[in-house]
Amino acid sequence: MDKLANKPWNTDSVCNIAGALTWQASRQPDVAAIHYPTRSLFKGVHYASCSYYQLDELSNAYARGMAQYRIGPGTRTVLMLKPGLEFFAVFFALFKAGAVPVLIDPGIGLEALTQCLAEARPEAFIGTPKAQFARKWFGWARETCQSFVTAGFKLGLGGISLQQLKDLGSNSREAVLHPSQPDDVAAILFTSGSTGTPKGVVYRHRHFIAQVDMLQQAFDIEPGEVSLPTFPPFALFDPALGMTTVVPRMDPTRPADANPEWMVAAIDEFQVTHVFGSPALLDTLSRHTEQAGKRLWSVKRIVSAGAAVPLRVVRRMQAALANDALIHTPYGATECLPVSSASSDMLDARVESMTESGEGIFVGRPIAPNEVRIIAISEDAFSDLSETMTMPPGMPGEIIVSGPSCTDMYFGQKTATTMAKIPDGTGGVWHRMGDVGILDGKGCLWYCGRLSQRVETGTETLFPDQVEGIFNQHPDAVRTALVGVGAPGRQIPVLCVEVRGKLAPVDYERVHFDMLQLAQAHSLTRSIRTVLFHPGFPVDTRHNSKIRRDELALWAVKKMQK
Repeated sequence: MDKLANKPWNTDSVCNIAGALTWQASRQPDVAAIHYPTRSLFKGVHYASCSYYQLDELSNAYARGMAQYRIGPGTRTVLMLKPGLEFFAVFFALFKAGAVPVLIDPGIGLEALTQCLAEARPEAFIGTPKAQFARKWFGWARETCQSFVTAGFKLGLGGISLQQLKDLGSNSREAVLHPSQPDDVAAILFTSGSTGTPKGVVYRHRHFIAQVDMLQQAFDIEPGEVSLPTFPPFALFDPALGMTTVVPRMDPTRPADANPEWMVAAIDEFQVTHVFGSPALLDTLSRHTEQAGKRLWSVKRIVSAGAAVPLRVVRRMQAALANDALIHTPYGATECLPVSSASSDMLDARVESMTESGEGIFVGRPIAPNEVRIIAISEDAFSDLSETMTMPPGMPGEIIVSGPSCTDMYFGQKTATTMAKIPDGTGGVWHRMGDVGILDGKGCLWYCGRLSQRVETGTETLFPDQVEGIFNQHPDAVRTALVGVGAPGRQIPVLCVEVRGKLAPVDYERVHFDMLQLAQAHSLTRSIRTVLFHPGFPVDTRHNSKIRRDELALWAVKKMQK
């Protein structure tokens, strides 16, 4: 039987998250670090396994090879590999080598991807043959990239193969771990751009260390657990938390389309205790478990982030778990994660009633040692925290956060950094989340919507997630979205509705009438007199959950002109 470490990670001597892998390899060398899907000639999913010792040795070989191939301390390196053994080994190797991984969602679109790569100015590019071909064809980072590594056949793409990189580093058995300092740049992680232009968030090594501590404390994660992370970068934390990673067989850029049978099979086979998934993935998984009458007895907790999780999805997913298991819905952003969290045992009838009355989405208490404030909405930059005005409990305003995982800048975007960061005069920084929220009298946070997506009519300001909570309770609605048509200050509030399945014309009329009746029943929504039906809302590429209300607004304009 595998012997598990009684302590997740010793951070006393190193400020580099890759040290967690080496720590685990020394404490529990034969315990599986990762189970990953491999190709099979037969139907179904076959998994291979790699121990902590094997993964540590493989990442050491890659890290030593990087040193031989001009990928060293500070080298900004694009990483575009599919989730699997190579992805995780190379990911940890980059940290061990002191290089700076650059992660960009490939699904954000060619124009945005090209822009992100131009801003990041990478000096190395590690990717699949497909990614390398795209780099060469579109001229990505042509002026800055000097080193290229291909996971597979090079096919005339230049550079060396991943196997050659490994061979370069296999001549030595010396352990590799760059002695990173807390303020050294660790990685550049690009936002999804779901509510604006993608920006490269600068992560320092202390940010990753803080995130590990906060996640462990917030979710009571214990060494020896088994994790199924459906967003690959989150698996970086697993060794630091003492968990074994199970890589699901799925396209991580399309979580809503994941095969739930494969997910359930992996959970059962490896007795998964911890699942991370977007709201869209939870919706798919919970529908399957409900229809199949399946219970996921091994799962102790599910963590879902990326957008607000509908309460009906939480209830449906909870029914598939053991009675003492919990679903956590943390709130945060790439720039600051985690900020707060609500667990399923907090989402009682009172919270549900408040959401359906337009109070917003309950996102729980701030996670210690974070500090959260609500300030008056402003389009201006602040040079000091003293320039802001704190809103009283119960009043909506802009959410700002300060804490050890709060990042302090965007890469190469001075103006964006100035707008998003507020110095506090003591060396600390507050991040402007770009969201509207409310702190209630008990210190709990309620999410009201994106600041950029508020609807200003001239007589009132409507916040999407407050308004939509009123209409989402309709049994025929999958979800609703509030958008504004016209110039800010003179906008017409429009409710877009995505219905479940195809309805008969008479049923569309009934739902239309119901929505207008709901609007008139609440003082918050009485100005809404236009309801439009949309076949399927556009959503973000990372989690398939955030509604792209900017695109919906353009669609609504065209629809209303017909």
